[in-house]
Amino acid sequence: MVPAVLEAVPAAHVLIIDDNSPDGTGALADEIAAKDSRVEVMHRGGRQGLGKAYLAGFAQALERGYNYVFEFDADFSHDPRCLPGFIQVLADGADLVVGSRRIAGGGVENWGLIRRFVSWGGSVYSRLVLSVPIRDLTGGFNGFRRETLLGLGLDEVTSCGYCFQIELKYRALRRGFQIVEGPILFSDRVFGRSKMSSRIFLEAIVQVWRLRLHRAAIGTAIGTRYARLPQPELVKVWNLNDVVRSHSQP
Repeated sequence: MVPAVLEAVPAAHVLIIDDNSPDGTGALADEIAAKDSRVEVMHRGGRQGLGKAYLAGFAQALERGYNYVFEFDADFSHDPRCLPGFIQVLADGADLVVGSRRIAGGGVENWGLIRRFVSWGGSVYSRLVLSVPIRDLTGGFNGFRRETLLGLGLDEVTSCGYCFQIELKYRALRRGFQIVEGPILFSDRVFGRSKMSSRIFLEAIVQVWRLRLHRAAIGTAIGTRYARLPQPELVKVWNLNDVVRSHSQP
């Protein structure tokens, strides 16, 4: 994934966060970083959850002064060649860009019926409980402006699992940031395996209601700056017609 990201955006810097992974990920990451100054590794004492890892990454990005920060899965479900499109959308004025599977032009590939239903149901459930217009609340392919991260109240984020993605988008809406959804094709992972568990699933169900009940404390400007790029513009910005759906071993 690291070479693919740097090929798509040569000026990018990559931060790899290793929670003392037992499979040697940290050592491999150190080898990559030793050969390329654009890559850095953050080692932490143990697994603390997806949300905590992203918050640590965001904090370092803000400390280093980066203008744009991106998050995405490292198993090639999210194609790094979409990153230039993310950058362009942010440069055009968006505060948060969401890679969406659930608007025209987006979708999923190589998923079974049960997985499609669970994913769709989770997204619909979250949208109804929180009363928000974002179609892909649970998606993890997102780009933020520096000012957006500073304004979200990251020190108040309580979600640790996959609900972390929902909470960030909800906070952005509640605080009046401009969110733009653009379509992506989400393919089944090429490498790795899912970290979804019953505990993470239950956390998401409960946490959505916690967000709803505490919405006044999160912000009051919900829905004022949300948009979906028109389809002709999406094709131009995201260049999704050229996305290659197979990858070689990195």
